[in-house]
Amino acid sequence: MSPEILFLVHRAPWPPDRGDRIRSWHMFEALAKLAPVHVAALADNADDTAIARDKMVPLCKSLAIEVRNVSRPAALAQAVLHGEPVSNRLFKNAALARHVDALVRGGSITHIVGFSGQMAQYLPADFGGPVLMDFVDVDSAKFATYAEQDKRQPLHWVHAREARVLGAYEAAVARRVDTSLFVSEAEAAMFRHRSGLRSDKVRAVENGIDTARFDPALTFDAVDGGEGPLAVFTGQMDYRPNIDAVRWFAAHILPLIRQQHPAARFAIVGRAPTDEVRALAKLPGVIVTGEVPDVRPWLAAADAVVAPLLLARGVQNKLLEAMAMARPVVASAAAATGIDARPGEHLLVADDAAGMAAAVGSLFEDRPAAASMGQAARTQMIARYGWDARLAPLADLLGLPA
Repeated sequence: MSPEILFLVHRAPWPPDRGDRIRSWHMFEALAKLAPVHVAALADNADDTAIARDKMVPLCKSLAIEVRNVSRPAALAQAVLHGEPVSNRLFKNAALARHVDALVRGGSITHIVGFSGQMAQYLPADFGGPVLMDFVDVDSAKFATYAEQDKRQPLHWVHAREARVLGAYEAAVARRVDTSLFVSEAEAAMFRHRSGLRSDKVRAVENGIDTARFDPALTFDAVDGGEGPLAVFTGQMDYRPNIDAVRWFAAHILPLIRQQHPAARFAIVGRAPTDEVRALAKLPGVIVTGEVPDVRPWLAAADAVVAPLLLARGVQNKLLEAMAMARPVVASAAAATGIDARPGEHLLVADDAAGMAAAVGSLFEDRPAAASMGQAARTQMIARYGWDARLAPLADLLGLPA
């Protein structure tokens, strides 16, 4: 029987314009080199569905995409009623479940790969072939951090419950599947400790970076007509850790930088900025772009790329992209965790406002040193983070010839 792979993914992976879709797209490409792939996915809206369908139909054995339309309040109510994680309810879709069941009953599926823990609910209970579950991050740990941060807020109990219920669910899924994957060894080690599973069941498969696409030698259109040194942050701007990061930088770090560099500016580059993020543009030196067709021109224009994340899980694609573009990077310790790079050589790491302001200021002041650090970072990305090398273990894990 010829192998055929079912790929379950919580967001249709095209276009690869955010962290989760970058990883899932490259995983899809890697799987398609091993065997025909059937994709069953969700999408946030009809536009995303149409864009993904146009690109992916010629590349798949079959493709099913359903728009998820569950509100967070409804998901919370249903989750509490049924004793489930809210995360699962947000990605529950009856039509997609029926499609998956029919596809597996058809008998052609020999391997299943699930991407993101929310898709484990679609795994058939009686499937006999190899099953990989790419959790990417330990999401329950993220909610535990939210609960700690929100101790005096109404959402504390929601996040505390999600951390507990989702953590139990993640462990149960991992015991059921053949192998669970995480984006870094730090995430994998955390999950082994939490679940009690060994390294033969829990593996790290790291993110990569397309260094041909993220190449400073390419020519980009000018995007920034302002004057003064520019710090850039990229990311999905309705995602809480990103919101917290840019608020902190704009309100507490940029003013310190501007004491020494009065013309310094901070560009927040990313789709779906919340009203809270848009309001930051009222602060001196702050730019909020909203969605851009391509982040590379903004990275090319940056004198420093910053990642002041207070909470970060796994490997930050935004840092891999910036480093591949030979940009000098200043990151929090949380953001830098999991990246094979040496502080002081490939990037600068700082955790308080004064330290981060000083690090960014040093890059503004010493352009040759900043350029040298950026080039060292790109060299490290080329040597360490090619996607083919990062995803090569998939063939062995699935028992398929490479």
